[in-house]
Amino acid sequence: MADHKHTIDMALQEHHNIRETMEIKGGSVSDFEALFALRQAYSGWSQCKPEEVTDRRKQLLETLELVDNGLRIHWDYEEKAMEPIFGEPLMKAFLAEHHDIGARLKSARQVIAAEKLEGLAPEELLAKKSDIQDIVNRLMQTIEEHSNHEDMIFKMIKKGLESSEEVKK
Repeated sequence: MADHKHTIDMALQEHHNIRETMEIKGGSVSDFEALFALRQAYSGWSQCKPEEVTDRRKQLLETLELVDNGLRIHWDYEEKAMEPIFGEPLMKAFLAEHHDIGARLKSARQVIAAEKLEGLAPEELLAKKSDIQDIVNRLMQTIEEHSNHEDMIFKMIKKGLESSEEVKK
């Protein structure tokens, strides 16, 4: 029980550890950190001028790649650590959400990379920018929902473990 409580504490701490400067290059990224990085890239993309579109798209794609790699590292740890705590049904739901986010990240990268933005008329460029913003916005919503699910589950399990310890005293 104490080991499970420590694992839950570690997962909760990682979820709430949003660094002031994102240093996600090659490292683990919590769901909140991923969301923060995507929001920064999204903001840069949505506010860019037409002449900045190519550079901002490249930056957005790089951020999506870093977030994908960082989340996979984070999830690898999390999935191994939580399996003995969650049980089969909850673990399946947990894995399904991770898989869904991974698939959405891959799809977003593919769609954004395939968009031809150079040489478009201003109204066409605006429409393409809007489409890409919609893709990234839906991805951020999915990550945020998942992170909220995890936090609620972790807190409930922690509360249950703590109440079990109190009963034993």
